[in-house]
Amino acid sequence: MPGELTVSLSTEELASGSPEERATFGLFSVTANERLLTAGQDSESDELRHGPYVAGYPLAEWLAWNWWKLRWELGRPSRQDARRRWDFAHRMATIGEGYAWPNIMIFSDGMQSFLESEPSRSPGAVLFRYIGAQRREAVSTEEMESAFDGFIESILARLEDHDIRDTNLHSLWNDLAIEREDPEVTRFRRLEAQLGYDPDDVDEDTVNQHLSDAVRLGEGALGEIAGDAAFRGNRDDRMLFASEISDIALRDGFDGNMNDAVRLADETILPQPGAVRAWRVGESAALDLRDQLDLNGEWVSDRKLSEFAGTTTGVISDTNRRSDAMSFLLDRQSNSARVVLRSKWETGRRFELARLLGDRVLGHQMRYAGESLFPATRTYSYRQKVQRAFAAEFLSPFAKVDEMLNGDYSEEAQNGVAEYFKVSPMTIRTQLVNRGRIEVEDAPDIAGRGAD
Repeated sequence: MPGELTVSLSTEELASGSPEERATFGLFSVTANERLLTAGQDSESDELRHGPYVAGYPLAEWLAWNWWKLRWELGRPSRQDARRRWDFAHRMATIGEGYAWPNIMIFSDGMQSFLESEPSRSPGAVLFRYIGAQRREAVSTEEMESAFDGFIESILARLEDHDIRDTNLHSLWNDLAIEREDPEVTRFRRLEAQLGYDPDDVDEDTVNQHLSDAVRLGEGALGEIAGDAAFRGNRDDRMLFASEISDIALRDGFDGNMNDAVRLADETILPQPGAVRAWRVGESAALDLRDQLDLNGEWVSDRKLSEFAGTTTGVISDTNRRSDAMSFLLDRQSNSARVVLRSKWETGRRFELARLLGDRVLGHQMRYAGESLFPATRTYSYRQKVQRAFAAEFLSPFAKVDEMLNGDYSEEAQNGVAEYFKVSPMTIRTQLVNRGRIEVEDAPDIAGRGAD
């Protein structure tokens, strides 16, 4: 379960600098889940400390300005130029102002927030050498909000104690408080951040057009396709409008009947989304559904998988009929739907169809029941991670995978199991990493992909 986050700053004297710096100078530390993320060594004295000496004012400014992106923007985009833009809003080391800020990356998957710390990359060239091993800590988004809000307010209190008022931080914080109190402004800022833009750096009419699509597609689905556009990282790869999604469904999709699709039994009890890692929710749902369908650990044929999803086998076999944008299921009237897949390969299409099945099956538990669009994107939002975990467990149940491998985790053995279940080798490797059978270092193709 995601734990606690503490962001603290002691009170120390600073001989020179701006009034804001002198009023907010101290030893800075960050602790997540009782793990210190800022530990390091002073390069001059060799003293080991819990963190660096910094001014809290520029950090508070950075947190206030990037608040929406820290809360809602997903992990790093795929394109290098977009990653540089992303870094300035999510990496503390970019704050600057002459201080040795921690190598901490902060981002969200929509339900949980993550702090990833790294040791100093060039330890001989910095004033404070961060020595912590690279690791990622998960906290709830509410915990992150509370910790950052509390830190900003503590900095404002210090400024007040020194009779410093009407700073840029005061203005940023007041504006942010007003925005967060207004539901419509919150919707706008959230989508703006999900698209990867700074506040007021996007065309307002375009965002409002997308927000109006929520009536047709669903609020949650809107955020997923916004995140997918940002993940691709090219500002020309814009977010699709509802009308364009409908056109793709008609052109590239396959008919589906949701009355024929399987559903989890009403009495099924699953882990609470957000309270545990995403893969545990997806895996649990897949186990329950497999048990409900008496699949007994065996592989799922194309015919059965298509039937379970309420569509025909052509959706898997017709690899020429596909969308470059994303895979999705779009509900229409009277329980009819269109199913669109993206992959060129049969194993990929099987996995995508299983993801869509899981997304639909988990609608009530994930609180997006009633939406008409069920997207499977390339991002690593909580919803997409749940989908991937569901698909992996449904198509290749881990108990059977582990039994077949029998302790042999070689690449050859993994490939043999993947071929048996008609999934990709990466699916098997991800399951082995999640279950602690192999380390991430032994599965380089999933490193950094957000297996949380």
